[in-house]
Amino acid sequence: MKSADLSMVEVETEVTEKAKRRRFTAEYKRQVLQEADACTGPGEIGALLRRKGLYSSHLTSWRKARSNGELAGLAPKKRGPAAKQPDARDRLLDEQAREIARWKKRAERAEGLVEVQKKVAELLGIELPEKGSKR
Repeated sequence: MKSADLSMVEVETEVTEKAKRRRFTAEYKRQVLQEADACTGPGEIGALLRRKGLYSSHLTSWRKARSNGELAGLAPKKRGPAAKQPDARDRLLDEQAREIARWKKRAERAEGLVEVQKKVAELLGIELPEKGSKR
């Protein structure tokens, strides 16, 4: 091919999907640990890790988890900070704030209705009692 022909050929670029964190089930972890424990010769654990596509840190953390408690230690853990349990006082304050907002909205609506009534009375020529005087 000539260099002119090469410039005409479009180079296709492959866009890979965003990498996702691998998740291993407790059963898979247990199986890999049993296979690793069965390895006795030199280099067998390395071969196992290459075959499974794992790192030695996986074995270390899984063994540690297994020693803490077989099933609970090997189960996948939720990542990120632990959710805080709201305090009962905070819940009460939030509920009261919502109730206050609801009552304020109601009061504003009632004041708007009173204003409309005053304007209608003024248009119709009806005299309303003064504020503070009784009828």
